[in-house]
Amino acid sequence: MLPKKGKRLSVTNETSPKERVLITGGTHGIGAAIAQRCHEDGYDVIILDREGDGAIHCDLSDSAATADTLNTVLADGPITRLVNNVGAVFPDSLEHQTLESFESAVSLNLRSAFQCAQALTPGMIDQNFGRIVSISSRAALGKLKRTAYSATKAGMLGMTRTWALELGAHGITSNAVAPGPIATDLFLNANPSDSPETQRIIESVPLKKMGKPEDVAHAVSYFLDERTGFVTGQTAYVCGGITVGLSDV
Repeated sequence: MLPKKGKRLSVTNETSPKERVLITGGTHGIGAAIAQRCHEDGYDVIILDREGDGAIHCDLSDSAATADTLNTVLADGPITRLVNNVGAVFPDSLEHQTLESFESAVSLNLRSAFQCAQALTPGMIDQNFGRIVSISSRAALGKLKRTAYSATKAGMLGMTRTWALELGAHGITSNAVAPGPIATDLFLNANPSDSPETQRIIESVPLKKMGKPEDVAHAVSYFLDERTGFVTGQTAYVCGGITVGLSDV
């Protein structure tokens, strides 16, 4: 059965391939901020998410459902911008992480990004233009109780760099955005602003504050821009400086 369709954020009824952007997990938190910024930037925004208004509903942890949904949206023509945003944390220590949760993290966080990129790149190659932006995390550099999450987010960086090498000759760029602590509703609900742990996180950030989803969306907007055609294979850490000293120059 094909997924239920919701509304699409759309600027015009007739949109060229270069103006269409597909965002996975775009109805909440960082994804919603990215979708809103893309709408403001004038793109025809197509959201794939399990739930939420304005999305084409799809369980991206299911490869068959993802394939069906991608076939549906591509029936309208090529999509030349992709934001691989969907993801979940699956927190646990190495000792207690289950194989089931590890495989779930790989399927949702990593496999869905690979599947979406593989489906969209033929259309990008045909247009001799494309922008792929994948949302990684500063946890890719290592973080306690994040075996599954850090593995998939580090894998996202590897795929980003490989796609940059493989697709550059076709006018396609591939970059990543790696957020640090971002004040999403999910984070704030789990970390009250007055809790000692939240204060410890803020104190660890050189800018002494949490980031906002809009900060991540702004970085994504830069990489999606048609004018950002000579930047590829790069990772922008939107982290308030917390990764300084941890990542390579």
